[in-house]
Amino acid sequence: MLVLSRKETQRIRVGDSVVVTIVKVSGDKVRVGIEAPSDMLVLRDELEPWATADAAAPPLLTTDVAVNVA
Repeated sequence: MLVLSRKETQRIRVGDSVVVTIVKVSGDKVRVGIEAPSDMLVLRDELEPWATADAAAPPLLTTDVAVNVA
C-alpha cells in the first residue's frame, strides 16, 4: 500500500484517467473528490458488499455521492 500525505487542494493521479483531490480537511474527516471515467465504478468501501451479495442490486446513493459529469 502506498501512503501519501496531502493538504487541501492537492491532487493524486492514478493512472491516466483518475484524479483524487483533497477537497477539505476538518478534524478527523477528509472530503475527497474523485474524477474518473463514467464507465469506472467508484464506490466507498462500506458499500462494496452489495456486489458480492446480489450482483443485480443497485448501489446505494447518499447525499455525499456526486456524479461525474466530465
